[in-house]
Amino acid sequence: MHFCTYPYPYPFLTLMPLPRRDFLKLSALASLGALAGCASQPATARIRPITRGPKFHWRGYYDKFLFSADDRFVLANETSFEGRSPTKEDSIRVGMVDTQDGDRWIDLGGSNAWNWQQGCMLQWVPGSDRDVAWNDREDGRFVTRILDVKSGRTRTLPHPFYTFSPDGKTAFAPDFARLDVTRPGYGYATGVERDPWKLIKTPDDIGIWRMDVATGQQRLLFSLADAAKLPFTGPATAAFKPDAVHWFNHLLCNTDGTRLFFLHRWRNPGDKAAFRTRALTIDVNGGKVHVMDPNGGTSHFVWRDPQHIFAFAWHPSHGERFYLFKDLSDEVTVIGKDAMPANGHNTYLPNTNSEWVLNDTYPQGKDRLQNPYLYHIPTNRRVPVGSFPAPPAYTGEWRCDTHPSASRSGRQLCFDSAHAGGRQVYVADIAGLLG
Repeated sequence: MHFCTYPYPYPFLTLMPLPRRDFLKLSALASLGALAGCASQPATARIRPITRGPKFHWRGYYDKFLFSADDRFVLANETSFEGRSPTKEDSIRVGMVDTQDGDRWIDLGGSNAWNWQQGCMLQWVPGSDRDVAWNDREDGRFVTRILDVKSGRTRTLPHPFYTFSPDGKTAFAPDFARLDVTRPGYGYATGVERDPWKLIKTPDDIGIWRMDVATGQQRLLFSLADAAKLPFTGPATAAFKPDAVHWFNHLLCNTDGTRLFFLHRWRNPGDKAAFRTRALTIDVNGGKVHVMDPNGGTSHFVWRDPQHIFAFAWHPSHGERFYLFKDLSDEVTVIGKDAMPANGHNTYLPNTNSEWVLNDTYPQGKDRLQNPYLYHIPTNRRVPVGSFPAPPAYTGEWRCDTHPSASRSGRQLCFDSAHAGGRQVYVADIAGLLG
């Protein structure tokens, strides 16, 4: 039997109203895309919205644990507005949706430290079936909240986090205030003017921080000054100059907790590019710094295992594609050369021996279709999950990427979409697509 469900429209959008003609067009496109999938695929994903208006909802980042250990609860953020940058006064609610009880919203707390692309880093703490973590602001400082959802007890750590080690005992973070200036949409507002040229270019007291989750103690692991001292070995046109502004973004610990991957980014005066990039790895204790990709195009990534990183990047062998990099070496293998030619938010589906990839696209074509999909590496097979038109107002800092994230079992995924009149969270049952 073929099942095909698609999200139905919600006629609300507080700050960015859609003309009725455009709204109906977007709704029809989403419906037709789902119905076309029913006609052309042997099985289709069952998709439904799990959040509803009048407020808007989205999740943490795509590489976080957003489903609970039993796949029942999905974490999400809630806000009453869209279409502008958050200020330091703006707060959101954080909660979880009970997908087995009518998609009931369960409020968990609030955050005053957030952005449109990654929320407040809301996620289940690795290694725990009860602890949920997010960033917040207290007395003018960014902090971590960790809530035991079963007992209701909350503890606060004196520093924020970006990513955890696999056992949940260690956290790592960049400077979120600096990120708000250098890469709007990924840092937290402080009220400081977003002028990167007013920042210290390569400070020795700002960089990647390591925090003990049990005690809250923190130490600087690797500074921006350290990064600027590493010889640049990429294309000469992308090299950082002495007066470049540097920052770190996108941190992720490997699967055995021994190495950390991150992006070193910079902007040169007069450069037309918003930023340049190289990908680095480092021991979680600060040793063995390795320039994994010097070529300037590394974007989204995930660790496959303790030694391999699966990332979208530019490489002289095939240009912009997804590649599998071996850490501490120069080994690079292209993945899905023709099936996955465009950048997206890539992860591996759990419990598939890293054979199945979960990915998506940015808006494509005149209808700005965003396309979550699966890719089977052994057979080079791409399987669409759906197509969702992104309204034109959702661009830049407050765009709504789908950011698909798999459940712990790998049989479901959740994603964000604004196609029905405002960003909301959706769940897709993909079990039937994995045959």
